[in-house]
Amino acid sequence: MPPTATNGLHLPGQLSPAITVKDSKETSFRLDRRLHGDYPIVVSGKGNHLLSKDGRTIFDASTGAAVSCLGHGDERVINAIRDQLSTGISYLASTFWGSDVVETLCKELISGTDGKMARVYLTGSGSEAMEAAAKLARQYFYENDKKTLRKNFIAREGSYHGNTLGALSISGHVARRSPYLPFLMGNVHHVSSCNAYRQRKQGESDEAFVAKKAAELEAKFQELGPETVIAFVAEPVVGAALGCVPYVPGYLKAMRDICHNHGALLILDEIMCGMGRTGTLHAWQGEDVVPDIEAIGKGLAAGYQPIAAVLMSEKVVRALSDGSGQFVHGQTFQGMPIQACAALEVQRIVREEKLLENVKAQGAYMEERLKSLLGNHPNVGDIRGKGLFWGIEFVRDKNTKEPFDPKRGMAQKVLDRAISPPNDMCVYPGTGTVDGVCGDHIILAPSYIVTKDDIDHITEVVSDVIHEVFDSVPG
Repeated sequence: MPPTATNGLHLPGQLSPAITVKDSKETSFRLDRRLHGDYPIVVSGKGNHLLSKDGRTIFDASTGAAVSCLGHGDERVINAIRDQLSTGISYLASTFWGSDVVETLCKELISGTDGKMARVYLTGSGSEAMEAAAKLARQYFYENDKKTLRKNFIAREGSYHGNTLGALSISGHVARRSPYLPFLMGNVHHVSSCNAYRQRKQGESDEAFVAKKAAELEAKFQELGPETVIAFVAEPVVGAALGCVPYVPGYLKAMRDICHNHGALLILDEIMCGMGRTGTLHAWQGEDVVPDIEAIGKGLAAGYQPIAAVLMSEKVVRALSDGSGQFVHGQTFQGMPIQACAALEVQRIVREEKLLENVKAQGAYMEERLKSLLGNHPNVGDIRGKGLFWGIEFVRDKNTKEPFDPKRGMAQKVLDRAISPPNDMCVYPGTGTVDGVCGDHIILAPSYIVTKDDIDHITEVVSDVIHEVFDSVPG
């Protein structure tokens, strides 16, 4: 049963389906992701709940796309934004001006790496951050040698790094790339993901599995010519493309060592899995494998402002500083004071209220509950993740790991059932989990303020929904 409304929201009133077919007479001026349906209209939010226009109280168990890590309506963040607006300065062109709040945010972010990163470049979105990271990596070599041969990136299959053409080129998600293949860069090459559920042989140890991945990356360097490779790019915990697939212990270090052995850079995309989502502020801190360049985003300002960032090591900064003295890149809406003040307050709250401790504790409890409730379900192939970032992969056959036909839209069916009355819960569906086309999963990524009772509610509703959906679908 759904909980009673809390945090100032009212109890559900008139109930209606989550997504309804549009009336042919109705005109919408908004281009939605799905053109043939209507979405619930949200009118307010508080804590873990959203109130829809039709009077329903919906538990946000995915925080959008793992964004609203403080929940909704946090008064400290709202007041910080209001105070910044009252100065009359919400936007400043970073080409001309500096800002104390921007500088303070950057200092906060570097402090969060224990000083292991050196500078911060603020952007407006995760895709922009990855675009900037790719350009920064190329410029690192260009500053030292204008005739450098380094032009290739190595990324991974089953990855997603953003929607700009550069970021989409680096991505390895087949379905999302397919419409734009003629536009994409030809200097990006892919190796397999680090997906133990689908790739580890029976009885294979972590060490053996990592050694196999290291050999594959080394072979790709040799195939391309080590002197031509700019960087290896990876998400430590793969988000939307694979559904919270974590690195195997030792993997990040092995990948970094191969890159550095050949003078290449390690770029980590932590846009979805970073900023506390996996239990450490940065996912790489789980094994202290410091990247040369890192992209962060979604949890940075918890959705209160659109902002992302690129963090870079001292050696990358030094190359620019000793060379041209500039980063040859820029966008209009970057480094804005209004963005920075929101992100700064979010990061202060996470640190001061010790929310990462709650992420670890509630994440461990969520793992326990999910595996207890769904571990034996015949259509649940894998439950994986870290912190408050959990994926559930669905299979047609548990023994063979065969996925469902993508035309059946199983992940979407789970969302549609979950977000509809009486469940009233939002989860994040994903497809292409197996090969970029086939495979279904959902992601659970609740806020860092969730309680044990909230975890009980999330896991019970999700379990009920999964049973309902798969019980009603013939194999």
